[in-house]
Amino acid sequence: MARKTKERITITIDTDLLSWLDDKIEEKVFANRSHGIEYLIHKEKEE
Repeated sequence: MARKTKERITITIDTDLLSWLDDKIEEKVFANRSHGIEYLIHKEKEE
């Protein structure tokens, strides 16, 4: 299977949201910030 191309971006995010995301990374819900943000965008897109 071909690997999807990804593009590097820069975002500005509320500190409370970033703290929540970092907590989820510590809990091993997401591997890293990119994984968490990508997962949540994909989930919203499917709804």
